[in-house]
Amino acid sequence: MVKWFWQRDAPRRTLTLRARGDDGGAMRVDFAELAPELNRFLGQAAYLQLGYFETLTRLIRATPELDEKAAITRAAGAALSKHRGIVDVIRDLGEDSTDLMLPFREHLDAFRRKTIGARPRETLLAVYITAGMLDDFYLALASSYGETGRRIADILREDDDTEEIVEILKRTIESDDEWRSLLSMWARRLVGDTVLVARQALRSERLAEEEDRVEPVYTELMGAHARRMDAMGLAA
Repeated sequence: MVKWFWQRDAPRRTLTLRARGDDGGAMRVDFAELAPELNRFLGQAAYLQLGYFETLTRLIRATPELDEKAAITRAAGAALSKHRGIVDVIRDLGEDSTDLMLPFREHLDAFRRKTIGARPRETLLAVYITAGMLDDFYLALASSYGETGRRIADILREDDDTEEIVEILKRTIESDDEWRSLLSMWARRLVGDTVLVARQALRSERLAEEEDRVEPVYTELMGAHARRMDAMGLAA
């Protein structure tokens, strides 16, 4: 019987992802053998932010309430700002951002389609959950790339302007037990697909033999995910 990482016995060691804005005190896992080549890392990171922006922009059109439109617009703007920041890094390296993103368009678009819910609230939750988990993961990966990685980490730590989105989701959850149950189940469905995207970002030829090295990161991702869920009043 196959066990997912969250079903296994507690890992022998733990890793603490840095809180955004915190530059000290965090233990690091050495990703040197697992981190993808720099251009692959940058291309995926840039395209993920562009995808968040696109999904949030579509949600603006699907949202009738003006205050909610404004909140989603701010979150979309934050995703676009991160995308542009990563693109600037790519250009400073003398690379073309479109060339670097193109290889990942198909599979990341497929992932995004899977996370679009039947209702706007589900999609809003999906962006919040998946962007949070993957930003954390890419922030951990960034330590493998020296000064370029530090620049990307600074970009990923920028404010994502999701506080108002959390409030929108909390109001929805508190208004109706059916919504609470639906969104809780939907969030749990998102986790597997999101972790798969994270795994695909690593060097697959070394992943099996280095599983113990990566597992603490997955554990921390799940811990951060649980805290996001708790903040909204949902069970992880």
